[in-house]
Amino acid sequence: MAATSAHTTFAKPSSFHSTRKSPLPISRFSLPFSYKLQKPALHITNSLPKPSAAAAATSAPTVAAPETKFPSRFAPDEPRKGADILVEALERQGVTDVFAYPGGASMEIHQALTRSKIIRNVLPRHEQGGVFAAEGYARSSGKPGVCIATSGPGATNLVSGLADALLDSVPIVAITGQVPRRMIGTDAFQETPIVEVTRSITKHNYLVLDVDDIPRIVSEAFFLATSGRPGPVLIDVPKDIQQQLAVPNWNQPIKLPGYMARLPKEPSEVHLEQIVRLISESKKPVLYVGGGCLNSSEELRRFVEITGIPVASTLMGLGSFPSSDELSLQMLGMHGTVYANYAVDKSDLLLAFGVRFDDRVTGKLEAFASRAKIVHIDIDSAEIGKNKQPHVSVCADVKLALKGMNSLLESKGSSTKFDFSAWREELDEQKVKYPLSFKTFDEAIPPQYAIQVLDELTDGNAIVSTGVGQHQMWAAQFYKYKRPRQWLTSGGLGAMGFGLPAAIGAAVANPGAIVVDIDGDGSFIMNVQELATIKVEKLPIKILLLNNQHLGMVMQWEDRFYKANRAHTYLGDPSRESEIFPNMLKFADACGIPAARVTRKEDLRAAIQTMLDTPGPYLLDVIVPHQEHVLPMIPSGGAFKDVITEGDGRRQY
Repeated sequence: MAATSAHTTFAKPSSFHSTRKSPLPISRFSLPFSYKLQKPALHITNSLPKPSAAAAATSAPTVAAPETKFPSRFAPDEPRKGADILVEALERQGVTDVFAYPGGASMEIHQALTRSKIIRNVLPRHEQGGVFAAEGYARSSGKPGVCIATSGPGATNLVSGLADALLDSVPIVAITGQVPRRMIGTDAFQETPIVEVTRSITKHNYLVLDVDDIPRIVSEAFFLATSGRPGPVLIDVPKDIQQQLAVPNWNQPIKLPGYMARLPKEPSEVHLEQIVRLISESKKPVLYVGGGCLNSSEELRRFVEITGIPVASTLMGLGSFPSSDELSLQMLGMHGTVYANYAVDKSDLLLAFGVRFDDRVTGKLEAFASRAKIVHIDIDSAEIGKNKQPHVSVCADVKLALKGMNSLLESKGSSTKFDFSAWREELDEQKVKYPLSFKTFDEAIPPQYAIQVLDELTDGNAIVSTGVGQHQMWAAQFYKYKRPRQWLTSGGLGAMGFGLPAAIGAAVANPGAIVVDIDGDGSFIMNVQELATIKVEKLPIKILLLNNQHLGMVMQWEDRFYKANRAHTYLGDPSRESEIFPNMLKFADACGIPAARVTRKEDLRAAIQTMLDTPGPYLLDVIVPHQEHVLPMIPSGGAFKDVITEGDGRRQY
């Protein structure tokens, strides 16, 4: 993905350079600047710049920060702590909510947050909960999410969330406290080189070495996180910088010449006309849309309305086109519908918009869309041709490309009428022949049925978050998403424990919305401590817990490929297999959250209705059989011809 020319930025150390030799060796890691810094005396700076004309003429191209009147708590020339500058910089970026857990190296930031009248801190109970909540906030609102942690273990607890945000292109800004500058590289208490640790899992990161750089760095961080292909940006702030007094210059320009030069331009009309011509020549076109289409749902719907091309969505793209539309093929890939995978396999033109040809979609690359000409539109040039070579590629924002194609098609009017009715009839036959289905055994609750009932009772309007595993795939298959940003899941990284904190972020960003965490017992328990946050913050999150007492997806692979040999996938108590363990209702009770358990199919609908009708948070523990398998399934590295549509854990393979 696009990144700045220097992936990590070290802001200049200003007047703190020292020539004194330190007896302390650098250990564990080293940084590209001298860490031999004297303990500074109280240092007040006024960073209003007065560049010479010559300097201005030779400087690199910059982006001017917009001048806006902001109701600051401080007089323009009043010195304030670096932590207060940082918090005001966040306020100036429009931040109203952060997910921050305090510690020694970030105390100053938290003290400054208490002085803010604009920013609310939603206190997670674990830093991983905080970063996943920031992701849930960003995924559900489209605005950047902000999380804050202390140095050392606080910072390293953010790693999974940063990796998740990078893989799924989620805009978040993570701020970490760091030990004072003079102690960097000395293995100080709670010191980790978080800039080095996160270098390959962030879009960009910063170590702040000059208090005067805070306004510019924060502006750059938000610009980087939200522009081009979105992603996570980390800002590491040493404690002495947070404590230092300074007068900020809020009009510093953004200095990202290399990054700005590489941002994609508007798509050329020549390329768009070429794509329209390919569509007019094709007989079996298919749209393959991903997370890159979440911001262009309106344009995508119009494009489909004009062309009549059926739409298959990736896991990340769910909601960009309504699942219940007659032209929707729903999800494609490993656990996608038979008809979506059939369509791609038989197509003669594959329109891949905002996707990255992930292995869970393509399976065996050589066999994927082997009959089709491929058109790939993506904002990130690194993705084009990375896994599958396209015949036509456009590196641009999908929204602009779709707008351009819609304009071309509308201007041509009746001269470009497409007729793909025979192709759609062929796909409709596949829909009838291979619908998404499940079996019922006696009074047991099929997990797919639980999600179907939830979809009916919420009229498909809930914001749904999930953990990772079987329940995640069933939620993708059986809940009918109507709009983008309704579906929050860890796609690329597949991070268990994502569902509950992501629901927190969604509830904070969307007050009044129905937010449901569809979770599995394995994923739920990984961040179960966040029930405390939900209660204290009075967030009306509903938890639909599909409890099968097993690590379901790994167990399914054991059934299929390892002769059902259980290798540590049973999550209950082996000495009391007839009991549900642990008792999830007691976790809820410990946090004062109402909860219930349902074990029979006939009681399920009323139980879900009660969950939805109860004000505030609610946990419904739905006991489901562990023998269920997610179907259809194309085995890893397989092709469409290898699709599995039958069977479960009740039979041997």
